[in-house]
Amino acid sequence: MQIETFEASGLSPEILKALKEIGFEQPTPIQAQTLPHLLSGNQQDLVALAQTGTGKTAAFGLPLVELADPSTKSVQGLVLCPTRELCIQISKDLQSFATYKKGLNILPVYGGASITPQIKDLKQGAQLVIGTPGRVIDLMKRKALDIRDISWLVLDEADEMLNMGFKDDLDTILTGTSGEKQTLLFSATMPKEIAMISSNYMNNAIEISVSKKNTTSSNVNHVFYMVQAKDRYLALKRIADLQPDIYGIIFCRTRRECKEVSEKLMHDGYNADALHGDLSQVQRDYVMNRFRIKNIQLLVATDVAARGLDVNELTHVINYNLPDEAEVYVHRSGRTGRAGNKGTSVSIIHSREMGKIRIIEKKGNFKFERLQVPNGKEICEKQLFSLIDKVEQVSVDGDQIDEFMDVIYKKLSWLERDELIKKFVSIEFNRFLEYYKDAPDLNQNVKERRERDTSSSDRGDRNSGRGGKRNGFNKRYSRYFINLGEKNSLNPAKLIGLINKQFRNEKIPVGNIEIMKSFSFFEIDSEFSNSFPESFSNLNYQGIPVNVEPANAKPNGRDSRGGGGRSRGGNSGGGDGGFKRKKFGNNSNKRKWD
Repeated sequence: MQIETFEASGLSPEILKALKEIGFEQPTPIQAQTLPHLLSGNQQDLVALAQTGTGKTAAFGLPLVELADPSTKSVQGLVLCPTRELCIQISKDLQSFATYKKGLNILPVYGGASITPQIKDLKQGAQLVIGTPGRVIDLMKRKALDIRDISWLVLDEADEMLNMGFKDDLDTILTGTSGEKQTLLFSATMPKEIAMISSNYMNNAIEISVSKKNTTSSNVNHVFYMVQAKDRYLALKRIADLQPDIYGIIFCRTRRECKEVSEKLMHDGYNADALHGDLSQVQRDYVMNRFRIKNIQLLVATDVAARGLDVNELTHVINYNLPDEAEVYVHRSGRTGRAGNKGTSVSIIHSREMGKIRIIEKKGNFKFERLQVPNGKEICEKQLFSLIDKVEQVSVDGDQIDEFMDVIYKKLSWLERDELIKKFVSIEFNRFLEYYKDAPDLNQNVKERRERDTSSSDRGDRNSGRGGKRNGFNKRYSRYFINLGEKNSLNPAKLIGLINKQFRNEKIPVGNIEIMKSFSFFEIDSEFSNSFPESFSNLNYQGIPVNVEPANAKPNGRDSRGGGGRSRGGNSGGGDGGFKRKKFGNNSNKRKWD
């Protein structure tokens, strides 16, 4: 059953009045399917698949507010969500729905804030509690939050709670509730872990999906640029420079990459900042608020850190690295093209990622457009025209300017009109034009890359003078074991990056690479073998101490067998370029150049 109006859902006049004041006119697709089921009194559990921005909060929040009994002070409904920001946002939404329902208390509980006031508020009574898993468990242990007899348990953004490592916490909370409650699971994606939760903790749950599980908005244009890995940051700068009014999120895989990219952008004068898990809550709130009010144009973030950041006016989402899952890409791209606006989802890839592009296209039911990384002339023209447009539209306060005009005319009277315009433009563009003068072509040709890879893989035979390989590995190369593999998300590109970083980007020739499940083998030029293992001492990768040893040493009793490499990787260096922008003021969106 679906409804076309909120009135048809059976909501009370008090809540309908609040919805009208908020501006809710008709249900979104997820609300149209969910509200009738939940408001009918049907206690059957529910799994709802919907992207961020589709109205999920009202889909579960309106029934909770409608059905909760204000005369009972005990907790009747618990909503779990992954981040403090989302917790606060959900609480505010439910409080606005309950504006005219007297006596209903809605309480957010989350980490990063003192637990004492939250305990005090719980003792005073709250019918609906919105919380992050860690804080909920803390309150349960202190006997301040009793969820044994709740009527509703909502898991919002369930996939992200699992991604953030909350599985054990969710298990603890779910087992601490009675079997008579109604469980509602809302998720943007449906990984196998979500299916397991449904199987283990939910009773004959029905599934609702607002559309195909992996589709994106028709308002989003999907494009990609293909470059060498070493040129990824340079390409990012050109993409940003081609869009003077860009307002977007740059998604990175890890906190470390997020920090590195944001620091480079800020160092180069871009109006950017970072959002990642290493920030304190005060820092997160400060960055998110600046981004919401557009004091920041480019926000560099991880997927997890961006949860709870709800902005409708984004012009771009940029994938600095493609995610491993197509569903994650769909979720990222859904952050732009909202509220009737057009948006662009940009991906910066290298040739070996074309397979991912095809998989995403197939699962997302759309096509990517390959674009060429803009050259210097294209960027300069775009920026120049943007400047001229702003000059045309700038407002002039004649009363304040007029008193200086005589001096200005006298000072500039010797200049011809054309010369005056050239000087005016040069103030903004001299260094900008100089930076992009003779800028290299960053676009990667797939055929050229294949030829380069083939040449790289053969160089050991050509250069060693001995010819041939031993067990698939080059004789002039030294072979090493590393205790990282597929289960650590290691791939040839990441391994090469790790080698570059430990040798401070020295161009060490890398031979064949073999990625196994829990460990890997790789080759480097024997010239560097003496100091190689020591360079990895005291290194941690994703929290795991890294161990690198010569492969013939059979480290930790593991088989140091040979065998052909499953993947090959070449090594390359490269810098970031030296062009910098002038930084924005706190309340300005105007772009300036040195």
